[in-house]
Amino acid sequence: MAKYVTFGEIMLRLKPPYFERFFQSPLLEATFGGGEANVAVGLARLGLEVAYISVIPDNPIGEACIRELKKQGIDTSMIVRKGERLGIYFLEAGANQRPSVVIYDRSHSAIAEAKIGDIDWDKVFQEASWFHITGITPAISSSAADLSLEAVKKAKEKKVTVSCDLNFRKNLWKYGKSAPEIMGELVKYVDIAVGNEEDCQKSLGVKIDVDVESGELKIEKYQEITQKILGLYPQLKKIAITLRESHSADYNGWSAILDNRKEFLVSKKYEIHDIVDRVGGGDAFSAGLIYGLNHLSDDKETLEFAVAASCLKHSIPGDLPLLSLKEVKNLMGGATSGRVQR
Repeated sequence: MAKYVTFGEIMLRLKPPYFERFFQSPLLEATFGGGEANVAVGLARLGLEVAYISVIPDNPIGEACIRELKKQGIDTSMIVRKGERLGIYFLEAGANQRPSVVIYDRSHSAIAEAKIGDIDWDKVFQEASWFHITGITPAISSSAADLSLEAVKKAKEKKVTVSCDLNFRKNLWKYGKSAPEIMGELVKYVDIAVGNEEDCQKSLGVKIDVDVESGELKIEKYQEITQKILGLYPQLKKIAITLRESHSADYNGWSAILDNRKEFLVSKKYEIHDIVDRVGGGDAFSAGLIYGLNHLSDDKETLEFAVAASCLKHSIPGDLPLLSLKEVKNLMGGATSGRVQR
């Protein structure tokens, strides 16, 4: 088995061409994506040995999905083939002052109906050193939440480092439990937490005076957020928070902070104009962070690497961070002109 393992739901993504509205023309682009699968692709593209764990139906749509993962160099051998359907999400890409819109169609998906015992975690973690999960999977259904908690408990039992993107999705928490109820327990088994200011507040119920809707960020508030969370969860080693300044749908400021209990680090900020696709930007950050924590010299370099990787993702259509190690390091080194490479 691979040393790096991610677990969650991958979905069929349906999107109108370019920046069209839903069904403005009778076309939808079909690709695949999902938080933990995006991280797996990012890690594989950076040269790491990674396995993706999920529950995917045994039908032609499921086969196409697995082929895409294999094409990216991911070990799919532990994916469970059962269930009736792959989840779907529809994306309408925003532009200028019109925001992007996501509509989920994932009720009763294969992973939403998966239960404890469906995945052999002992086998999954046999050679693993790192496990990544997000707050999306526990939000899908009560049984998916149980499965997620089983996964992190088993990972810690096997002495595997656990990272979690807190990813709050308000349209998913519909089965009677709140995000803080579930995520508050799951994060007790996490070593490295990732999120944005909304994730921290709404997934964990941490109250800080930060307006998540205004697009204006006050750096001085973020140390208060990280210290509160690190205080609530003493086993957490580090927490990273991405900072997105949303000037419009296609112009964002992008940076991040990292608190490792010894230092509060702030990254360089990128001004990203003419965004091609921001979906998956946070997942590219997580992949870059995981890579850096295992292969770079210190946390400052790791933070800059993760921010550069996620900045580049904004230039790539689709969920998947189709990056290379060289591209990320070039951007870190100041290659921002976008000149043609010959």
